[in-house]
This record gives sequence, structure tokens and C-alpha cells, in this order.
Amino acid sequence: MFVMMDDYADWEGAYLARMLNTAPDWTVKTASAQKVIHSIGGFTTQMDYQIDQIPSECALLVLIGGNSWAVNNEPLKQLITSRLHTDQPVAAICGAVDYLARNGLLNQYKHTGNAQYLWRDYRAYQNQNGFLAQQTVWDRNLVTANGTAVLDFTEATLKMIRFKSAEQVHQDVDLYRLGFYEYCQKYGNPFV
Repeated sequence: MFVMMDDYADWEGAYLARMLNTAPDWTVKTASAQKVIHSIGGFTTQMDYQIDQIPSECALLVLIGGNSWAVNNEPLKQLITSRLHTDQPVAAICGAVDYLARNGLLNQYKHTGNAQYLWRDYRAYQNQNGFLAQQTVWDRNLVTANGTAVLDFTEATLKMIRFKSAEQVHQDVDLYRLGFYEYCQKYGNPFV
């Protein structure tokens, strides 16, 4: 389930969604606080679910960043809290990590984000020593990433859910990291 707010960063979930949605065991669905939202890039997106309708059997909760995560949404906070406490996978990038910090949901995890100084006024954020200045951090059932870490975020999330072997996930993401021709030199043509 990809959760996005209005003015979401459409590029942040694109690689992950594509890789999940082309696998036979996975179906990508979307949820938000509104039925229709718009991306920073200008896409109009019809949501599959409202936040309070997200099925409990959701295998992965992905929180896509953007400019509207300064939201107070109790069902969303309860959903994320429940998933984190029951070891269900959650992945957050960019502004969505800010939301986790503001709500004290990073306090038990090593994590990263766009910049820790952005959270200095968040009273519920009590884990300054858990912040790692890295593109992406994977700690148990939580992946966090800054907004420039789209490919690392994709790779860490796929590894967290054991989508394929760690080596195969790395190779699959390398297609986008390296580009087609360099990928072919390293691994061979993936389309033959």
C-alpha cells in the first residue's frame, strides 16, 4: 500500500511500485486522506483507498514523501504505530520520514531523513542518536530514506520484504542505477 498526500513526490515510489507491481504475488494499491490528489510533477491520482480503509492484511506500507506531510491524521498514526509494534514492514521516504519524527515513531529505530535539524522543534522526537547521515537506513521492519535516495530506498525496501535474494534485488536495481548499456556490460542483457 502506497500512502501519499496531496503534492506528493511522484518520483519517489516509481521504481519500487514498478518492481512490485510486475511480480505475480504483488499488487500495488494507493491510499490517502483524499480521494484524488496531485503530485509535485502535476499528475492527478485517483486513490484506491482512504487511509481509514487500508486493509489490515496489507503486506507492505510505503509512505511516499512530498510537501503535505504536516498532517494530523489519527488513523494513519495508529496504523503506522501498530505496524511498527507488530514487526510489519514500513518504508518511508523524504517528507514521510518527517511525519514519523514529528509523531515520535522513530524513537526505537536507527533512521535517516532529509535533515535532522528539520525536527528540532518536534517534542515527540527523542532519538537524536539514532539518526545516521546516510541515504537510506534499514532497521528491522523500517526503512527510512532522504528524498534523493530513490534507488537506495527501493533496494532497501525490497530486501526488507525479501522480495528476491539480496543479490538479485541489487542486480535488479542496478539496471536503473547503471543504465542499460553499463548494466549489459556488467550483467548481460536483461531482456534477452
